[in-house]
Amino acid sequence: MPRRRIGFWYRLAAVIAKPPLVVLIKRDWRGMENIPAEGGFITAVNHNSHVDPFAYAHYQYNSGRVPRFLAKSGLFGKGFIGALMRGTGQIPVYRESTDALSAFRAAIDAVERGECVAFYPEGTLTRDPNGWPMTGKTGAARVALQTRCPVIPVAQWGANELLPPYAKKPSLLPRKTHRVLAGPPVDLSRFYGQEMSPDLLKDATEVIMAAVTHQLEEIRGEKAPETPYDPKRERIEQRRRTARAIVDHQKQHSTVQRAQEHQEEGQGK
Repeated sequence: MPRRRIGFWYRLAAVIAKPPLVVLIKRDWRGMENIPAEGGFITAVNHNSHVDPFAYAHYQYNSGRVPRFLAKSGLFGKGFIGALMRGTGQIPVYRESTDALSAFRAAIDAVERGECVAFYPEGTLTRDPNGWPMTGKTGAARVALQTRCPVIPVAQWGANELLPPYAKKPSLLPRKTHRVLAGPPVDLSRFYGQEMSPDLLKDATEVIMAAVTHQLEEIRGEKAPETPYDPKRERIEQRRRTARAIVDHQKQHSTVQRAQEHQEEGQGK
């Protein structure tokens, strides 16, 4: 999309958001040559701060291909925020939909119109203790396989140093650097023409997330864990730990109770 087609609402959002971003964070942006000059495509981006959607949008805006983010449908209501979301072409996600593919129909339509759709495949801020990408949800893979559009893996780091995940107050000083690295398109051709089964979508998503993680490794200059943090697996493990703790507590209580009973029997004699 040429810059001249960015539109009034996106330019207004840029006028509002860019000045504080320029003041608060320095920029180390690389890989813009991998952003397609034309045609529809997807960017898959890691998420580690409530600030990073704005910082990443600044990067993407400067590339000349503005992103269309998927956002909760409730943000598209009345008022200025709703008007801004609609005017900038953001994409509402209706979470109550029982059809996962229909929930992303607007994203598919946007890609087919030649737009850039930005996905946060993790679905939420990473819960990895060291800020690495978690396992991803399958939405980006669904849209990519449906449209066969390029998927550009993008990693970012630095907004999380300004406002760490789940923190309430920013750390303004010293001034932080927002680092972004966009990589070449992810090769998903091995998945084309196959039934879009849960296993296929899971495998395609893992390939996408591995590419995003690789970009972040380059930014950070270190290796990510071999196994990505999986919130679902962690919840299962937490339930198991809780269950074991309950059983251990019950055993300990029973042991104490039996000891007391033996003591009472001895005193009775």
